Amino acid sequence: MRTDSSPQTIFRKDYLPPSYLVDTVELGFDLDPARTIVANRVTLRHNPLSKSRDIVLHGEELELVQLRMNGKPLQAGQYELNGNTLTIRKAPLAVVLEIETLTAPAKNTTLSGLYVSNGNFFTQCEAEGFRRITYFPDRPDVMAKYTVMLRADKALYPVLLSNGNLVEQGELDDGRHYAKWEDPFKKPSYLFALVAARLVCQEERYTLQSGREVLLQVWVEEGNLDKTDYAMQSLKNSIRWDEERFGLELDLDRFMIVAVGDFNMGAMENKGLNIFNTKFVLANPRVATDVDYAGIEAVVGHEYFHNWTGNRVTCRDWFQLSLKEGLTVFRDQEFSADMIGTDSGRAVTRIDQVRTLRQAQFPEDAGPMAHPVRPDSFVEINNFYTVTIYEKGAEVVRMYQTLVGRDGFRKGMDLYFARHDGQAVECDDFRAAMADANGRDLSQFERWYSQAGTPVVRAETRYDAAAKTFDITLRQHCAASADQQQLPFHIPVAVGLLGADGRDLPLKTDAQDRQGHATVVLELRREEQTFRFHDIAERPTPSILRDFSAPVVLEYDYSDAELLHLFSHDSDPVNRWEAGQRLAMARLLKLTAAVAAGAPLTLDDTFIAAQRALLVDDSLDPAFRELALILPSETIIAERMAVVEPQAIHTARQFMRRTLAAALKPELLAQYHANQTPGAYSPDALSAGKRALKNLALAYLLIAPREAELALARRQFAEAGNMTDRAAALVALIHSGSDAGAHLHSFYQDFEQEALVVDKWFAMQAAAPGTDVAAVRQLMEHPAFTLKNPNRARSLIFNFTNGNPSQFHAADGSAYEFWAEHVIKLDALNPQVAARLARSMDRWRRYTPALQAHMQRALERVAAHARLSNDVLEVVSKALAGAQ
Repeated sequence: MRTDSSPQTIFRKDYLPPSYLVDTVELGFDLDPARTIVANRVTLRHNPLSKSRDIVLHGEELELVQLRMNGKPLQAGQYELNGNTLTIRKAPLAVVLEIETLTAPAKNTTLSGLYVSNGNFFTQCEAEGFRRITYFPDRPDVMAKYTVMLRADKALYPVLLSNGNLVEQGELDDGRHYAKWEDPFKKPSYLFALVAARLVCQEERYTLQSGREVLLQVWVEEGNLDKTDYAMQSLKNSIRWDEERFGLELDLDRFMIVAVGDFNMGAMENKGLNIFNTKFVLANPRVATDVDYAGIEAVVGHEYFHNWTGNRVTCRDWFQLSLKEGLTVFRDQEFSADMIGTDSGRAVTRIDQVRTLRQAQFPEDAGPMAHPVRPDSFVEINNFYTVTIYEKGAEVVRMYQTLVGRDGFRKGMDLYFARHDGQAVECDDFRAAMADANGRDLSQFERWYSQAGTPVVRAETRYDAAAKTFDITLRQHCAASADQQQLPFHIPVAVGLLGADGRDLPLKTDAQDRQGHATVVLELRREEQTFRFHDIAERPTPSILRDFSAPVVLEYDYSDAELLHLFSHDSDPVNRWEAGQRLAMARLLKLTAAVAAGAPLTLDDTFIAAQRALLVDDSLDPAFRELALILPSETIIAERMAVVEPQAIHTARQFMRRTLAAALKPELLAQYHANQTPGAYSPDALSAGKRALKNLALAYLLIAPREAELALARRQFAEAGNMTDRAAALVALIHSGSDAGAHLHSFYQDFEQEALVVDKWFAMQAAAPGTDVAAVRQLMEHPAFTLKNPNRARSLIFNFTNGNPSQFHAADGSAYEFWAEHVIKLDALNPQVAARLARSMDRWRRYTPALQAHMQRALERVAAHARLSNDVLEVVSKALAGAQ
């Protein structure tokens, strides 16, 4: 917790190498929930790159019992213990430290370090949790080999796990037992993990391409073993994919996944012992949706891929966080796309990624917490596990592949590992490997790491019929940040040209390597460049930024006719989807303005006809049709407005949905019946796509339902053979305005013992347009609700503040007071979760003056709280900066 009003800002420019390097760490744990003893024997040597002879160790919430150096006890005057830092001045060149500490895991509600969940021990050490276990130079560029001895009551904690390989186990006195683990690879302290628990596992022997056999285990609490098959299959798929795509083999004899219900993150890539939020492990058709299955595959892949991109090569400091996270998100995105195995499937995954960028990352780039992919400073590193680091970081990595090609990207990856295996390095080292492996000058590309903000690319075109040339002029601009004037980025802009018949025209440019292709990548390096296409026999419709080739905002004055042409014919599915989004957005903005002005609301037949044509086009993948028919969200609409009026946005969007539902009712009903998936449930892409389109149709049919439509949803709810269909029917009933109380009660009774399904129960109510802050407070009184569990808090409070904008932004400001109250309450329990809730108010300055006044008061209430964590203080201080 904060002890003064001036938390320390850490700057990347101030980086200094560690004064001492660590060779080995021997840890001994006597595990007890109230009083765990940790013995730490660590061998250090002076770092020749450092001028300092001071050993600096970090520790939080620890009781120091004993400290010995080179066999001799150190007295209080021989070291300095100042706050969370223990310093030994002018130490010898070679040092063996023996440190004994006490910690109380049962009291650790932060879920960082060593903590207890449901009577079991778990750890979470990224980013700075290891210092809550023992005093240590807790920084990622200090890498060592670890040996770990775990001792605990055998009846209470029969399973004892840590990183690496199990080398010894046995019985002790008084009903205790022990297990000794050795990790053969050097790792930073943030990758340390232990588990002591009553668990069961699914395990399999798996043969790698080299012929070596490894043991794979998925550990869960008793009663959940029937929900581990998909996680295990995803792990095997991940191992095989990394071997085939990147030539990277599992380097340990065993690989373990452990599921825990209390966890701040999605999962953690601890070397050989991945600890997961149960949300991304447990699945069977009864309790998990198609979205859950896709999430499990992606997150299992993500954490496994970290074994090389994050563990074998890690980040020098936390400013380089995207080095491992952006790269690994890109790898899990490619893995998920390859698992689908079709072009349309890849397009659907790509569209989902673009939606995430627009929904979350672009607003972050424009808000008070904006930061480069490689930040220059932070107060609390936990606040920088953001969509900029992860998703925008992945886009930066994707642009390398766009620029150098798939084979060139593999060459760059190979060089990266050849140079840096076993090292802690920087983002620039990855860029250098890509450049050197492909003979490319990527020096300007560095600006994607160092400059914050979303670039805007403005396109203009000119067709010369006599010369048969078509020119595209691209201009780039990125708004300057408070302390940085933006320089031009290196932006790959993928372009295609459509003829009047809707087919791609063969492209010829001045570059010899761009002849006859349907799509070319134009490299925009200057503020303004013009690119010429030759032998264009007719005025084409340009398809610009295909496959969303760069994370930018594209401005081009498309006519409705051009957008309809692209929406009907573009061979690039992402731009086909984008054309539909542009058509919808133009109308939604006009409708929103009409609502605000009190004018009549209308929707043109041309747009309705385009939506109808897409809905009934059975030649298109059902998953693509579902995505293309989803209107821009209220959050994305708000990003296009100078002054945000949430109620007007909600009214306008609901009007469009009601109008489409009424006009397309026969087609919606036909698609509902045509996309049934009889037989045993399967989460495969085609089946999931059919369910998605069917349930979108159901949602539309229940916007203004008659008894026949209500009966349809009730029947689906009662007869559904999988959670996807049952949850979709319940949501449709809740949103219909009809009384869904009996169905909500039935759903809860059926699943009250399934924590993840109870999370869904809270979430679907929190996001319903009819749920106001009073209803949320009432739901918090439910016996199943608790603030202490991050999943449960997110399911209700976060889904209300972030997923129900018309109610969160109620005119009386009551929801903002609710927000302030619960940021403060959560901060006392778990600052990381509280800081994420605090981010709900990032963009408060963009709203109407009346709403701004309410929001400012709520922010000031949080900022004035006496015992605020640095996590929350950084967020609210940046939000308030400059307030009048």
